[in-house]
Amino acid sequence: MRPPDAEGGRPKVGGQAIIEGVMMRSPNCVSAVVRLPDGEIAQKIWWSQAWHKRNKFTGWPIVRGVVSLAEALVLGIKTLNWSADIALEHEKGSEPKKKKERSPFGLVLTMVFAFGLALGLFMYVPYLIAGLLHADKNQPLFHLVAGSTRIFFFLVYIWLISLLSDVRRVFQYHGAEHQAIYTYEQGKELNPENARSQSRFHPRCGTSYLLIVALLTMVIFVIFDIIVVAWWGTYPSAFVRLLVHLPFLPLVAGISYELLRLSDRMADSPFFKMMIAPGLALQTITTRPPDDSQREIALIALKSALQQQDSEPFLRTKVS
Repeated sequence: MRPPDAEGGRPKVGGQAIIEGVMMRSPNCVSAVVRLPDGEIAQKIWWSQAWHKRNKFTGWPIVRGVVSLAEALVLGIKTLNWSADIALEHEKGSEPKKKKERSPFGLVLTMVFAFGLALGLFMYVPYLIAGLLHADKNQPLFHLVAGSTRIFFFLVYIWLISLLSDVRRVFQYHGAEHQAIYTYEQGKELNPENARSQSRFHPRCGTSYLLIVALLTMVIFVIFDIIVVAWWGTYPSAFVRLLVHLPFLPLVAGISYELLRLSDRMADSPFFKMMIAPGLALQTITTRPPDDSQREIALIALKSALQQQDSEPFLRTKVS
C-alpha cells in the first residue's frame, strides 16, 4: 500500500506485508506487528512523521511522490529486517537466537544493491533487447518493445516468487492489510468479522503503483528520446541511454504517485476504473485470501498506528 496522506479530518493510512505480519503507518506513527510460532504477538511502534509532511517543499506535487517512495523503501526494508530477526529468534523447536544489530551502512548497501538490480533487470536489459532487435531507429517502437519486455519481466518475477510458500504467506498478509484498510476507510469497527467481507484488492496498492511506473516510463521516455535524438542523434549504446534517463526516473516516480492518488479519489469514474483495472488484476497474484488470524494482525497494527499517531515521539518494542 502506498504511503499515507492526511486529507480532511480523517487521516489516510498505508501499510505493507512483512514476514508473518503487517506494518501500518498513519501520518505520524508506524506500527509493525508479527505473530510468533507459538501464537503470541510481537509488536514494534515508533513515532515518525511522514517525510513529505516535514516541510513545504517535500509536500509539493510530484516532489512528495519521490519523497514518499524513498520513505516507503526505507520503512519497508527496516520492518522486513525486523520481522526476519523476530522469525529467526523464535524458530519452532530452537533456542532463541542472539539478535545482531543491523548498521545503517548495511541498510544503505541493501538499498543500493536492490536499486542496482532493479535498474539492470527492468531498465538496462529491456533497452538491450530492444537494441538487439534494431528498434532503436524508431523511438516509439523502441519503447514499445522495451516497455513490453519490462512489464513481461515484472509479471514473470511476481509469478515466480508467488510459487514460494513463504512468499504466499506474505501475500496473504498483504490481502489482510488491504482488508483492514478498507474496513477503516468505510468507517466500520475494526474487527476480523468486518474485515472478512472487504476486498483484498486496493487501488492505492504498491503493485498498482509499479505498474503505473512501468507504463508511464514508456510514454515519458518516448517523448524525451524523440527530442534527444532529433537534437543530438541516436544513442551509442543501451548503457548510455540508461545513464541519460537515470536522472529523470524521480520525475516518472513523482508523476506516477500523483496519478495513483488521483485514481484513488476518482475510482468511480469510468476512465479511472479502466486505468486501475490492470493493477487490481495483478493483485490476484500479489495478494492471497487471508485467514482471521492474519486479519487480526493487520487490524492490531492499524489500531496501534491510529491510536499512537498523536503521541509524543517514542520508541518501544513489546511482546504481548
